[in-house]
Amino acid sequence: VRRCSRDRGGRDVKYLTQGWLDELRRLSADRSATPGAGAQIQYIVTDSPDGDVHYYWVVEDGRILEAQIGDLNDPDFTLTMPYEVGREIAEATLDPNVAFMQGRMKCTGDTGRLMALIPITGSAEYRAMQQELASKLEF
Repeated sequence: VRRCSRDRGGRDVKYLTQGWLDELRRLSADRSATPGAGAQIQYIVTDSPDGDVHYYWVVEDGRILEAQIGDLNDPDFTLTMPYEVGREIAEATLDPNVAFMQGRMKCTGDTGRLMALIPITGSAEYRAMQQELASKLEF
């Protein structure tokens, strides 16, 4: 297992695990609310060292209320990306909006709902949260 070079004081969180999603949800709870910004989002990361990984988020008012490994019955949209793209996003070296615009991350379902969330992921507060989580990750 390759670890990030930053010192995390033993707080390692492995990417694409429930622990990673739990930490993401915890960090999201501390961010400012964005009333009305919500979606049920299914993610599929292909070709990871553990095969294809499915996980989902339930977002309300711009905060992740639920984040679980597995599949939603009826997501608003599904985002699919190869492992390397997901990893770059998790490392905070690739903006998820850029990945989508470049076609490196695909969306099926209600793309309008996805577009409504873009201002959140472009905010300084979101980027700071992403950087904090990235500092705790191992791959």
